[in-house]
Amino acid sequence: MARPDVCVVGEINPDLILYGLPAELQPEKEILIDGFRLTLGSSSAIFAHNLAALGTRVGIISKVGADPLGKIALERLSAGGVDVTHVAVSASGTPTGLTVILTRPGQRLILTYPGTMFELKYEDLNFDYILSARHLHLSSFFLHRLLRPRIADLFHQAKSKGLSTSLDTNDDPEGRWEDDLKEVLAFVDIFLPNEREAKQIARKDHLGEALIALSQLCRTVAVKLGAQGAVVRHGSSEWRCPAPAVNPVDTVGAGDSFDAGYIHRFLAGADPPECLRYANAVGAFSTTREGGTEAFRDREALAHFLGEAV
Repeated sequence: MARPDVCVVGEINPDLILYGLPAELQPEKEILIDGFRLTLGSSSAIFAHNLAALGTRVGIISKVGADPLGKIALERLSAGGVDVTHVAVSASGTPTGLTVILTRPGQRLILTYPGTMFELKYEDLNFDYILSARHLHLSSFFLHRLLRPRIADLFHQAKSKGLSTSLDTNDDPEGRWEDDLKEVLAFVDIFLPNEREAKQIARKDHLGEALIALSQLCRTVAVKLGAQGAVVRHGSSEWRCPAPAVNPVDTVGAGDSFDAGYIHRFLAGADPPECLRYANAVGAFSTTREGGTEAFRDREALAHFLGEAV
């Protein structure tokens, strides 16, 4: 691949999604389900795959295990057009991570085995490759246990070399939302939380207050609101955009797909309202197939949907 437009630093693991579970799970009882899907998962990998599907050159730096799950994930990313030549295979024997998603009426349960995502560290990063890109993106801030103490250094280096940057923290499994994140946000151009994450990080009960607080820490804050669309605040200006009407099959990965849409248009020079409209459409398209990347494997359907929605 030629030099990437975007270098993604983050985790790679498959998702195992189980469909048709009952509202209550009874211990010791065998429960039959309607179906399952083993697909490419993890916020970083979904973002990278779907951004490449939109036409952006993408490379990823990560670590997987020497096991079939790692191989499956890398094959799927490579087939999607992502440069995986800077993904390391762990020599420790630690397996690739796996996320199991239990879909139930009105909710889903997310169970993650971290695996090699806990092993990626600052010393694993190839800065010649990272700094050859135009843009740096990182997902799953709270899951990078060894890398996290130096994520601010990573973003500072990127900014000092002229890269634009974006960050999606995703959830904090420990529920602590510690303030080291704010040190990183000083070097972030586009922050991409969902509503719950934005409130937790800002320590505010209301979204409007959270937006104001976060926009004082970084240049642009785009908050995903699920079926209600999204809102972006840039400086003192704020725009809202509803989500396109779709019949969702699966919302897994919709937020990561939104991120991909936003960054794709941002790199093309679009202003925040245009980036928001496009990101909403990309996020909505993600929900038309099972899993976070399956819809984007059909490039013809993607082009048709975006042509109608944007």
